[in-house]
Amino acid sequence: MESQKQVLERVRGAFRSGVTLPVKFRLTQLEAMMSLFEDNETLILEAMHKDLAKPKFEAVLSEIDMVVNDLCYTISNLQSWIQPTYVGTNLATKLDDCFVRREPLGVVLIIGAWNYPLQLILSPLIGAIAAGNCAILKPSEISRATEKLLSELIPKYLSQECYAVICGGAEETKTLLENRFDHIFYTGSQSVARCILQAAAVHLTPVTLELGGKCPCLIYGRLDMKAAAKRLVWAKFFNAGQSCVAPDYVLCTAETRDMLLPFVKEALDSFYGSEPQQSPDMGRIVTDRHWDRLVELLKKSEGKIVIGGESDKKTRYIAPTVLVDVKESDALMQEEIFGPILPILIIKSLDEGINFINEREKPLALYAFSDESQVVTTVLERTSSGGFCSNDGIVHMSLSGLPFGGVGASGMGNYHGRWGFETFSHKRGCMLRGWGLERVNVLRYPPYTESNLSWLRWATTSKKKGWAGCSVM
Repeated sequence: MESQKQVLERVRGAFRSGVTLPVKFRLTQLEAMMSLFEDNETLILEAMHKDLAKPKFEAVLSEIDMVVNDLCYTISNLQSWIQPTYVGTNLATKLDDCFVRREPLGVVLIIGAWNYPLQLILSPLIGAIAAGNCAILKPSEISRATEKLLSELIPKYLSQECYAVICGGAEETKTLLENRFDHIFYTGSQSVARCILQAAAVHLTPVTLELGGKCPCLIYGRLDMKAAAKRLVWAKFFNAGQSCVAPDYVLCTAETRDMLLPFVKEALDSFYGSEPQQSPDMGRIVTDRHWDRLVELLKKSEGKIVIGGESDKKTRYIAPTVLVDVKESDALMQEEIFGPILPILIIKSLDEGINFINEREKPLALYAFSDESQVVTTVLERTSSGGFCSNDGIVHMSLSGLPFGGVGASGMGNYHGRWGFETFSHKRGCMLRGWGLERVNVLRYPPYTESNLSWLRWATTSKKKGWAGCSVM
């Protein structure tokens, strides 16, 4: 077994050799990752079921197809992404080639999360490979079956010199973070993110943090209540509520709540039956510790359970649960729930709902349900969040063309599609010039004169009507 230091030295040596620079190599590795999915779908689904009792339908959508679609999108567009972007010039640089060149950062560290243990480590890896980096992957030790599977499949399909998997718990991660990386990409909790930032600061390593927070669902005005209930229930209880972009709580008027609840009950019965514990489509909480935390939150809550509430520690089951009469001081409102528990809070106006959201940390996602376009537009324009989706939940993150990432406490940086490629690329400003126009260049050399300064300002100033512009030296 290689030590962490030996693995890093091997991977860094591979990067320095330049093997990852040719686009052909990058495409070969991305296509190999495609083969990984094609050859091992059954093994992937088995690991997901062991870790989270994740239904095949949900695992295919969120762990396989999302990554494969991102792979296809990246493979199809990579040739155009790597082309230099030429920029405008002024009179003094008219004969120069001025462009932005995208270059790999080096050796990057990608730390995955347990709730989507394949997607949240391989999706960032797509961007890292596309940009020409080498990578160290640290899967979550909580999703043990998937961690083991990744440690077996990555070296089988991808270059062992350029990409490596390091397994282990918190201590191994802490030791790993003592090493210098050229970028750290972390998905997980805010508390661990603070430790990541502290470790990165030692080496001045840039980071991307994909965190979470309490994602609100604001329901207001006219809408198709039955359809709204189905979409809300699906988004909330997908993966047993263990999604960083799941609606964490609902804000609506008392009248809307009373109309919504019967349809929520109907949707839950339709999706999972009268006994959700027996449904093969209802996942389980990942560990006993996470189950204990959720049950304790329910016990502390002063809200009224109107749907669900049942639990079984032996199978780590918690029923889809809805609570009303929840106050903002309630235990359920003090931290991200990350489970199949949905509190409904009452607002009297749209302004009150928007103010409630804005008084809290910026969420990773924000959902607005309404048939009234003015309501949706108002919420969109007067709030801030990592992502936004009207009249549905979660689905916005499945589109490769949209950036996925947080803002403020919900994270920094983004990825998916080109956004991942850009995250793992250094944008290098380049100017290629020859020895011509030396007569112009002498204007900048000492001894300085007012006349030369005037001519130089004229040659280097952006020309805009009614604006003097600024000199560029």
